[in-house]
Parts: sequence; structure tokens; C-alpha cells
Amino acid sequence: MKQIFDNTEIALALKSDSELDRAYFLFKMINKEPLVKIGAAVTKFALNANLPVENLIRSTVFDHFCGGINEEDCLKGINKMYTKNMHTVLDYSVEGKEEEEQFDYAVQKTLSTLEYAKNHKAIPFVVFKPTGFGRFEIYQKLTERITLSDLEHEEWDTIKKRFHTVCKKAYDSDIPVLIDAEESWMQDAGDDLIEEMMMTYNKKRALIFNTLQAYRWDRLDYLKNLHQRAKIKGFKIGMKLVRGAYMEKERERAFKKAYKDPICVNKNATDNLYNDTLKYIVGNLNDIELFAGTHNEESSYLLMNLLEQKNIYQNDKRVWYGQLYGMSDHISYNLSENGYNVAKYLPFGPVRDVMPYLIRRAEENTSVAGQTSRELFLIKNEKERRSQLKKQMF
Repeated sequence: MKQIFDNTEIALALKSDSELDRAYFLFKMINKEPLVKIGAAVTKFALNANLPVENLIRSTVFDHFCGGINEEDCLKGINKMYTKNMHTVLDYSVEGKEEEEQFDYAVQKTLSTLEYAKNHKAIPFVVFKPTGFGRFEIYQKLTERITLSDLEHEEWDTIKKRFHTVCKKAYDSDIPVLIDAEESWMQDAGDDLIEEMMMTYNKKRALIFNTLQAYRWDRLDYLKNLHQRAKIKGFKIGMKLVRGAYMEKERERAFKKAYKDPICVNKNATDNLYNDTLKYIVGNLNDIELFAGTHNEESSYLLMNLLEQKNIYQNDKRVWYGQLYGMSDHISYNLSENGYNVAKYLPFGPVRDVMPYLIRRAEENTSVAGQTSRELFLIKNEKERRSQLKKQMF
């Protein structure tokens, strides 16, 4: 298999010299865990104290990792990426809201994003979080089989209606919707509700996608059992496959509450489970469509190899790669250059409301050994390549 991910000319073609400099600075900061912790604490304090820091945040970390404060704000970046056949998943990334009006607003934002996507070929998916549509505690109680009160039953019925509203709109628009995974102690309720959506709307193709976090050791077994139910009940499965985003929190809670840790024993076990799940899905593409969310080069090459071995075209619409905006451009753009379906997750929302998402992303980067160093290495190489090119021109 041809090695393609070292080509920085393709990977970073859309970045100006000043944007490269900003990226290098940001990843240098993220590469130092103490700075991330201090920066997160200072940022939270500044925002809570209503200090005038939003412009500074906007011109640095926000603009690197986010598309803008609303859909229209994102359009320039969406169109720019699409010149390189890079698609976009618009992600309204406001987290931590717990009021009913905020849940209704999140539904309306998702519906408006679906409407927006209908008119933009560059946007093949939309996305939402289950807890964007309802309180975490309701999902947790159902997962832990705690009886809901009458009022909580009404609340859950409202959550289900919100899911149906968005999924029906996705079905009518023929635009798939990716539903994120969250913490294990609420995920069973989310899984069951998403399976209900799949049974209703995925009769002919996968329009509703769940998310499988491969750092949980039970997830491939879950997928296999879901596959058996889907074959019996006659629906397609959509699955976004990721490694996961809540590892430290999961381990800490399992230790405190003295239950079996749901996380794989180490990164190697997670990588193996991710790759085994890739193999299972590609072996069953007639039943399961795939959105492979990965910043891992080995897994990306593996998926390329699996498609080649099974004589599946690079641009088969049942298989997509995905990475986060502002990260792993060496994977994203080199894949799209070679004809694969690739989409960047493009977060948007008010600067203040999106900061919890950005802080979580920064903290995740510090916990993935080698990833930030790889970003720095490639950015440095591209800066040197451009410098040499300029010298040759003069």
C-alpha cells in the first residue's frame, strides 16, 4: 500500500504561512500538559468573570478548531475545503446545557443545519449529542434501570419526540445524521433509543448512525448483537467508529464506585479493537455503513487495504473517513486527494458556549501519545518546504 500521509504540500495547501505559524504555536502549547491545565483553568475563570477575552480566544484556538459562531460564518471555510473535495459535518458544539428551552433550541439548530445541508453538497451529514436533546440524568436512570417518576416519563417521551423530529427530517431530506456517544453510564439508554430510530428510518439505507467508542472493551460484541437484531428486524445499521473521548472520566468513576473498568486495558488493546471492528464492518457493508472517525494513520491505512482487498471503490458511499477540523490534515487531505470520501467535523457556536468543547479537545490531545508531536513534525516540514521553495524562486 502506497504511503501517502507524509505529503505536507497536499495536506496543508489551504493554510497560509500565518495560519501555519498559528497552528505550530497552538500544538506546541497543547503538547505541554501543564500548560493545557493552566490554560483551561485561566480561560474558564476569565469567561466566568466576564473578562474581555473572547476576541483573543477567537483569533487563536477558536478559529483554528472551529468554523465560526453560526452556519453562515462557517460557509467560507466549508467552500474553501470543498475545493479540495473535503466535505464538512457541521457540529453545533454547545455542551453542558440542562434546560428544556436549550434542548428545544438544539433541536432547532439541528433542523436548520439539515435544511442548510440540503442546499450544500459539501455537507453530507449532520450531527447531534443525545444529551443535547435531554438531561443526562434521564439517560443515566434508564441505563441503570432506575424507575422514572411520572414527570421523568414525560421528559423521556419529549426526548424521544425530539429524536424523531430530527430523524424524520433527515429521512425526508435523505441526509444521514450522526449521533454521538457519551459516557458509559448513560449510553445504554442512548443506544436503545438510536436503535429505535434505525428500525424506523433505516429500512433501505443507513440514515441514522450511532457511535461506537472502541476504547470500551464491550463494543464489538454490542455491534455483533445489534447486527443480528437488524437482520431479523430488517433495518440497516449506520455506525460511526471512534476510539473515544471520556477515558479519564470513565476510569476515575469505575475506581470510585468499584465496578469493572469499561475501558480497554491499554492503548494497544483499544487499537486492536478499533481495527477488528473495522474489519467486521467492511466485511458486512451490505448491512452496516461506516463513518470511520480516526486520527490514527495505521487504522486509516488498514481501511484503505480492506477496501482494496474486497474490490470496493474508494468513493463507495457506504464508507467515509472523518477527522476533526484543525487536526490531522495530513490524513484528511491526502485521503481526499486519492479519491476517498472524507469529511471534517466543523464545530460552531458562540465562543463562550463552545469553550467546554475546545478545552476537552485540548485535554484529549495531551493524553494521546505522539499525536501532537506528529502534527508539529509535519507543520515544521511544510514550513521548511515553503522556505526552500521561496529561496529557489529568488
